[in-house]
Amino acid sequence: MSKRFVLITGGAGSGKSHFAQELAPRLGGPVLFVATAEAGDEEMRQRIEAHKRRRPAAWRTLEVTSDVGKQILEKIGGARVVIVDCITLLVNNIFNQYSDETGEQIDAPLIEKGVVAEIGELIEGINRVDASFIIVTNEVGLGLVPANRLGRLYRDLLAKANRMLIQAADEVYLMVAGLPVPIKPARE
Repeated sequence: MSKRFVLITGGAGSGKSHFAQELAPRLGGPVLFVATAEAGDEEMRQRIEAHKRRRPAAWRTLEVTSDVGKQILEKIGGARVVIVDCITLLVNNIFNQYSDETGEQIDAPLIEKGVVAEIGELIEGINRVDASFIIVTNEVGLGLVPANRLGRLYRDLLAKANRMLIQAADEVYLMVAGLPVPIKPARE
């Protein structure tokens, strides 16, 4: 099967990760699962553990919070399919690198530069590796406008990251209540 780049987007709890895990074996194997979450508190640690239990034992897991493209290039091994779950948390990780917890001290241009560089390096890595990629991200543009500056900046930069990925992707699916709705078909 030829190399494919599939982007899966949707709201929280829409079935994105589940669909990615169902799709991966159909694209080939072995699978490298790239997890971008950080366990900042006990509830998040439990979520991460639950995600781990749902993955097949044969899949390798790479836990990274930044420099994802570089880390994949270094640790791809024999993987033929790479799942990156998820861009939403990756963008959050970049925010955390460049701002304080209150959101008072933020340098929006610096954060944007960091997000664009991170996603650009990921796309470059996807183009360089002979493997299929499944990227999971949240669609945050369907809700209310965030009430604070930090929330609006995060939404805007995640949207920018998503647009960069969508342009590079062969296929894009929007998850709605567990149903994958094709948005961008495979190139023929």
